[in-house]
Amino acid sequence: MTKRSDRAIETQKKKARRAIPRAKVSRNQGNTAAVRKRLKKQAGLRAAKVAV
Repeated sequence: MTKRSDRAIETQKKKARRAIPRAKVSRNQGNTAAVRKRLKKQAGLRAAKVAV
């Protein structure tokens, strides 16, 4: 269970403000079976779109 005290919330907000803004990932990366399958499917869909 996460801490929801005022102090904890304040700390979270400060950390969020300090965090470097980064672009959201355009595709989920990883080496798990589910992710690899999804990447393979995306690659196939992209290839089909290019072929058309």
